[in-house]
Amino acid sequence: MYRSVQNPKDAARKVTVLELRERKSAGPMITMTTAYDFTMATLFDEAGIDVILVGDSLGMVVQGHTNTLPVSIDEICYHGRAVARALARAHLVGDLPFMSFQTSPRQAMRNAGKLLKHGSFESVKLEGGAHYAEHVYQIVRAGIPVMGHVGLTPQSIHALGGFKVQGKTLDAAEQIVNDAKALEQAGAYAILIEAMPPDMAALVTRAVSIPTIGIGAGRECDGQVLVSTDLLGLSRGHVPKFSKRYAELGDQAVDAARRYIDEVRARSFPDAAHEYRRVTA
Repeated sequence: MYRSVQNPKDAARKVTVLELRERKSAGPMITMTTAYDFTMATLFDEAGIDVILVGDSLGMVVQGHTNTLPVSIDEICYHGRAVARALARAHLVGDLPFMSFQTSPRQAMRNAGKLLKHGSFESVKLEGGAHYAEHVYQIVRAGIPVMGHVGLTPQSIHALGGFKVQGKTLDAAEQIVNDAKALEQAGAYAILIEAMPPDMAALVTRAVSIPTIGIGAGRECDGQVLVSTDLLGLSRGHVPKFSKRYAELGDQAVDAARRYIDEVRARSFPDAAHEYRRVTA
């Protein structure tokens, strides 16, 4: 029987791809979020999150781009090394960014290996369906676990015409089901489903024997993922419909900074409690 994280011994047990696959039938639901630095990863690992993704979303939430396309493989590796140092329990997966795998299966395998060798990742995530099944197969054959990604694939943002919900018709959903089956057959251990109506995402989930992890895809998936800045209420501006904010840490950070400014200008910080005592002879 799986137990939630309650003590340091439980926390030290590493989540593996084999365990994640078993969650499809045995449960519990898989929890996943993003992290891009040591501090954030430390907190999520302590909380008991199952999977940490260093996603190419860092292009938007860390670097300030309007999409994920500018992110490089070296940048994913840099953030991966920082996050890996924090994790005692959570499984660490890294995105293969735009144009790091699309050219050929050989390119995909080489860059997947780079994520493990130079980014300290334990598996990789790759966007796209049946068209990239051979890429997934070659990566898996090299001993590298792969998480698939179907539905809305942000690296195809221009081809899709924007960040739009996918699989809204039975024909479109059937194509995504076929994509998911192709990824499973190629050896993927799990599939992320993004931005699909819940009933359509449920079709995908029932069609494969590996776990599905949803983001904006309803509760019938085998797990859920949220971008950490949305989860914590750190992001400003537009919030996607599917993103539940479990805190408003952005507001708290602004308030804390304002109080710091006020105290510095009033010369009330640092006070005696935050100063070193004078050394006497």
